[in-house]
Amino acid sequence: MTTDTPRRLVLLRHAKADWPEVPDHERPLADRGRREAPAAGRWLADQGILPDLVLCSTATRTRETWKLLAPELPHRPPTRYEDRVYEASPGELIALVNQVEDEARDVLLIGHNPAVHATADILAGGGDPRARAGLAGGFPPAALAVLTLDGGWSGAEPGSATLTHYWSPREP
Repeated sequence: MTTDTPRRLVLLRHAKADWPEVPDHERPLADRGRREAPAAGRWLADQGILPDLVLCSTATRTRETWKLLAPELPHRPPTRYEDRVYEASPGELIALVNQVEDEARDVLLIGHNPAVHATADILAGGGDPRARAGLAGGFPPAALAVLTLDGGWSGAEPGSATLTHYWSPREP
């Protein structure tokens, strides 16, 4: 694959987490989250958006989201559990994306708000009006944004992507 091949970045906020008395990093999914994570996977599969690589925060709630989402896809892509995604800033997430090998065409990044929402907003220089309206309305648990980029991953920078899809399990 050349750097001329368009890339697709899917930014997914982990599904709804519970609030037990455990450290934040160890918070598990709530019952609602265990229902929403597979729904996100079904939506990706239905759209034909099948990641070649998954970058997932090491937090319990993101790992559980991925574990429940993955069976909905036709194949399980390689997964990298990244400490850098937990508590990352948008700039740190973009820097992580910049390091992805260009052989990966579609990348799914599973992380946390507010960074995931801000990263989608920062990268999107334009896009589908309905998707932009959805993104402007917030980024609830299990929501995802799909952005396309021309060129290699190292070229991902503010305004360089097009927002093609926004999905939330809360949509009617």
